[in-house]
This record gives sequence, structure tokens and C-alpha cells, in this order.
Amino acid sequence: MSLFHHNSARSSVAAIAAQREVHQAFAWIHANPKTIMDWQLALVAIPAPPFGEAARSAWMADRFLEAGLDDIAIDSIGNVFATLPAAQLPRDATGPVVLLSAHLDTVFSAETPLNPAFDGDRLCCPGATDNAAGVVGMLALAHALRQSQVALSAPLLFCGNVGEEGEGDLRGVRHIYSAYAIANRIAAHIVLDGAGHDSAITQALGSLRFEILVEGPGGHSFSDFGTPNPIAALSAALALFAETPLPADPRTTLNLGTIHGGTSVNSIPESARASVDLRSTSPDELIRLEVALHRAVEDSVSSANDKAAATTRGLLTFSIHKIGDRPAAVLPDDSVLLACLHAVDRHLNIPTDLRLGSTDANIPLSLGVPALSMGAGGEGAGAHTMGEWYSARNRELGLRRILLLTMAMLDWE
Repeated sequence: MSLFHHNSARSSVAAIAAQREVHQAFAWIHANPKTIMDWQLALVAIPAPPFGEAARSAWMADRFLEAGLDDIAIDSIGNVFATLPAAQLPRDATGPVVLLSAHLDTVFSAETPLNPAFDGDRLCCPGATDNAAGVVGMLALAHALRQSQVALSAPLLFCGNVGEEGEGDLRGVRHIYSAYAIANRIAAHIVLDGAGHDSAITQALGSLRFEILVEGPGGHSFSDFGTPNPIAALSAALALFAETPLPADPRTTLNLGTIHGGTSVNSIPESARASVDLRSTSPDELIRLEVALHRAVEDSVSSANDKAAATTRGLLTFSIHKIGDRPAAVLPDDSVLLACLHAVDRHLNIPTDLRLGSTDANIPLSLGVPALSMGAGGEGAGAHTMGEWYSARNRELGLRRILLLTMAMLDWE
């Protein structure tokens, strides 16, 4: 990272932090911890599985309206947008914007019992941290900036997006960058995801996910013996694929996640299916594993068909469908966004902890847009489990950090 970026970022952050309006924004955050937690309590009670976020989208739009934001809209897939305009620019200006986003969905099904409750200072509920903390953190910043009347140098775009988790496959953020002309104007994208006040994900962990389906004629376990068995062939393929050599650097993993098939113990199944998750910091390694998966399934199905009796009632077929694709990428060392993050953390006396992860930031990073994912303050644990909890300890520090970083990027642009 250049010395120019370092020094310019420090000067910019120091100047921003000295503004009276920024102190007023900090004061709003300090004075309203109960309001923020009340939002969080209301939000976690609303189910939001991937592809089932509509109720949360409506809730988000109402909260943006209460915050006094402009241009509030819910798009065709459920993303919720709002804008805080620049102070001195016309509404139809076409210059850079900064995007602040937080995903609305959770990993939990619509039938999951939520029952939010407090245990001391902990809000206990599935989704309390991931990502109710990020969503209400974004909302708190909107209120703080609007109430303090901070003069923005460029428009700040807010988005409560759908489809980050699981089979959602980052569909909300993908849609932003594929369907909207404003995507070409995004100079920085800051993703709020979960708790924490000192870390930032600047390296996007890539992943590919596949569903494998093997089908055959099926039959009776005794009278149709010799008919090739989809479960046997699929199991052989998975066992073969699991032996694929994996490098320690770049770190690369594979996981055999689910397997299903059959109707009864005395029936040759008509089908079997499995899901596989591949992860790496290297796009080349993901391609290598994808090729190895296809080869393992093809070879195992072919071997099963070759061994079938000559009088078999039919042979096996297979298909492999990609059900997830999160690109690997990294925020460059010389990025202005990274320089500003370091400057903010230095100003707040926070040690910067840069991490690897798979978040909504994968998409902009893969497109060359400066982006990172960071916690919205506070503490939490048990993400993706029924025992998930969130505490607002250090939430204020985390929100100050995000506010300064956002202002720094707005001023830079």
C-alpha cells in the first residue's frame, strides 16, 4: 500500500472525526442502544429463509421510511433500497456512490421456532447475530447520519438484500451488480455481516456446490437382482472423489454434505442424490476439483453399468447440477478502502484483523469493486444454530468504526 494512501487516509479520517456533525452522529448512537436492540428483537421474530424473505423486506422498507431516507424501493427479488443523498449534488448526478448492505435472510427454515428472549444482556434467538446485528447496525447508521445532518460528499446507498445464505447463493447482491446501471457507479461496497468491531473480511473464499443425481430402473431386491443400483454407484463416486488430493496452500477443502435415496430396504432404488461443497482461495483449484468430481461420477456410473447383468432391465444415468458458485477474490493491498480501514482503526485504537470468508462481498470483489465485509459491533456466538445469541457489548465502537469508514470513502470519491 502506498505511503500516499496511508497518509491521505489518516488525514481524511482525522478531519472527518473532528466534524461537529459526526460527533452528533456518534451521540445519537450512544443515546439509542435500547432503540437499536428493540429493532433487533422485532427483526429476529420474522422468519426469513432463503427465497422467503418478503416479510423482512417489508419490515426493512418501513424502517428506512422511519429513518427519513429517500428513494425507498423493494425490487423484484426482495432487495430493499434507500438513499441518503449528497449535500451539494443534484439528485440526477451520475458520479460515484458508496453502497452499505446487510443481508436479510437466515439459514433457518420458515418452520423454525424463533421465540426470541433475553438471558442477561444476551438476545437469544436463531439469526440474532447472523444477520440481525448487521441489519440493525445499518439502520442505526442511517438514523445517526440523518439525524445529525452530516453533509455527504457523494450519495450513500443502503440495501437490505436477500439471498446470502445457503442455496440463496448471494443472489441478492448478484442481482444488484447484474441488473442495475448504478452498479457501475459503486466506488466502494461495505457489507455488514454479524457481530464484532475489529475484524474485516478482505479475502473472499470461493466455493462451488453441486447436486449429483444418479437414476436407474430400480426393482425388487431379489427378483431384479443385477439391476445397477444408484446408491451403490453414487457412494462409489463419492468415495472416489473424497480421495482427491488437496493442497495445504492455497487452502482447499471438499465436503460431502448430503446423500439421499431409496424407498425401502428390499427395493433397488430408482434414484440417489448427493450434494457436495468445494472451497478454495484459488479459482484454479475449484476448477480442478470440479473436473475431478465429474470424472469420479462418470467413472463410477460407467463401472456400475459395465458390471450389470446382460439381461438387466436398464442402465444408470447421471446428472450434475451446479447449485452454488461464490467466486474467490481479494481486496488489493494498495486499495484506498483498505488504507481507510487501517486509518479508522488506528484512530479508534483498534487492531485490524483481516480475515478470509465467504460473504456478499465475494461478488463485488470478483468484479474489481473495492469491497469488504465487517461486523456491526457487539458480540455473538452460535451462528447457524438454535443456540445463537447476541450481546450489544462494544456495539457502539463497531458502529463508530463503520460510520468513519463510510464517510472516508464518500469523501475520497
